[in-house]
Amino acid sequence: MGEGLTYASAGVDIDAGNRAVELMKQSVKATYRPEVLGDIGGFGGLFALGAGKYKEPVLVSGTDGVGTKLRIAFMLDKHDSIGQDAVAMCVNDILVQGAEPLFFLDYLAVGKLEPEKVAAVVGGVAAACKESGCALIGGETAEMAGFYADGEYDIAGFAVGIADKSKLITGERIVPGDILIGLASSGVHSNGFSLVRKICFEAAKLTTEDYISELGRTLGEELLVPTRLYPKVCLPLFERFDIRGMVHITGGGFYDNIPRVLPEGCSVEVDSNAWPQPVIFELLQKWGKVAWTEMYRTFNMGIGMILVVSPDEAMAVQHHLKEQGEASYIIGKVTAGTGEVVMRGGVFGE
Repeated sequence: MGEGLTYASAGVDIDAGNRAVELMKQSVKATYRPEVLGDIGGFGGLFALGAGKYKEPVLVSGTDGVGTKLRIAFMLDKHDSIGQDAVAMCVNDILVQGAEPLFFLDYLAVGKLEPEKVAAVVGGVAAACKESGCALIGGETAEMAGFYADGEYDIAGFAVGIADKSKLITGERIVPGDILIGLASSGVHSNGFSLVRKICFEAAKLTTEDYISELGRTLGEELLVPTRLYPKVCLPLFERFDIRGMVHITGGGFYDNIPRVLPEGCSVEVDSNAWPQPVIFELLQKWGKVAWTEMYRTFNMGIGMILVVSPDEAMAVQHHLKEQGEASYIIGKVTAGTGEVVMRGGVFGE
């Protein structure tokens, strides 16, 4: 009589899962804040939420994934940085509401669990959490046999932060005349990759291994640069300045993201000449013959985060950022209107 079926014979290797946990344990523990209770392996992550400096603490949460940028990681078989994209997409989103990131959880689904690959992905998550000051207190690695192609996976994240109710950044106090200060992106970040892949691999017929002289590296290296983390830059600003609004430039670019923080009666004018545009965006536009309005509706174009401040504070904010070694750019202003984003300068001919 033959042996009966097992979970392993169905494609799920529990031993491999346990090995993956052991491999990632140290990098995860390195992210712990004093508020973290318990250890890795529980059914839920425990975080002691003390009153601390917050009079009326408000929890701010966000969730996101990496999207089709994962395809670039698969093509290069490089998995140690993609975790930062998952963290950044979440912590940057809660940051714009004035929240300090507290903790993060990840969800990683794989077709076949390869412990070293999982540890590389989670190692990237942990490094990004540490950089953002938030603890990686839990997660799930799901081995889903027959669901994903060999070597492929998906990752999503969930971030929770905290802010004092009176200091939440909502955009409701934005008025015409306020100034937009832009902070540089690290590149394409994690949005628009369906269009990126169509441009690069179909229209331009390039490969990830192609060396692009204008970039000084291969196309794959450029596209896999992780999304920038903004907490360390922005959190100190909340204590010193009146930040009236913030915008994380992700999917939807300038045209769709900026209006999300504008109160009634306000529009925005953006000067596209006000900051140095990374070469990758010029190349994508040229290779794909993409209309410039589509570029600014899809990509960050070199500005990953926008601060909205009063004209009286704009210079002081920029001076503080410069002291911290952070370049910033006055990229536009708030005008009277009905929520439009008007692009001026350069290719827009205004």
